[in-house]
Amino acid sequence: MHIQEWLETVPAIAVYLLVGGVIGLESLGIPLPGEIVLVSATLLAASQDHINPYVLGGCAVAGAIIGDSIGYLIGRKGGKPLLDWLGRKFPKHFGPHHVATAEKAFTKWGMWAVFVGRFIALLRIFAGPLAGVLKMPYWKFLIANVLGGIVWAGGTVALIYTVGKVAEEWIGKFSWLGLVAALLFGLGSFVVMRIKAKKASRESEATAGRSTEAEAVAAAE
Repeated sequence: MHIQEWLETVPAIAVYLLVGGVIGLESLGIPLPGEIVLVSATLLAASQDHINPYVLGGCAVAGAIIGDSIGYLIGRKGGKPLLDWLGRKFPKHFGPHHVATAEKAFTKWGMWAVFVGRFIALLRIFAGPLAGVLKMPYWKFLIANVLGGIVWAGGTVALIYTVGKVAEEWIGKFSWLGLVAALLFGLGSFVVMRIKAKKASRESEATAGRSTEAEAVAAAE
C-alpha cells in the first residue's frame, strides 16, 4: 500500500483523541511529549483532508484546559505530600530543583505563571498541580488556564498547519518525503524544547547551590 493511502486510513477520531488525551495527561502533571504529539498531528492534518484542523485544535485546547483543571484539583487536595511523591516517582521532572524553579516562577508571576507556563515544558507539567498546592484562587487559575490553553494549543495548530500546507506544495509529489519531513520537524521541535528544559534545569541547580552555600556561610557566622 502506498504511504499516502495508508495515512488516509488513519481514523480522524483516533488522532483527535490521541492529541486531547496526551495533552490532557501532560497538563494534569504526567510528563508526556504533548507538544511533539500536537505538532506531528497538525502536520498530518495538513497533508490529510479527512483530519479537520479546527476539530484538532479544539481537542488540543480542551485537553489542555481540562487536564490543567484536574491537576489543580489534585494539587489542592494533595498539597506538598503530592509534590514529594511525584519527586520520588519522576525525579527527572519533579526533583527538588524543578519544584524550586516552578515555585519561584509562581511567586514572581502569580497567575501569569499558569499562562506563560503553557509555553514552557517544565511549567506546563507543573502549572495545574502547583497552582493547587499553592492555593491560588480558582477564578484566577481558570482565567489563565483558559487563555493559555487557547493561545498555546490553538496558536500552535494554526501556525504549524499553515507551515505544513506551504511545505506540502513543494514536496506533495513525494509523499514519503512529506512524512519524513513532518517527523523531522516534530522531532526537531521536541529536541529544542528538551535542550531548553535541560538548560533551565542546570541554571536552577546552580542557583540552588549558591543559595545553599550562602545559607551555610550565614549560619556559620
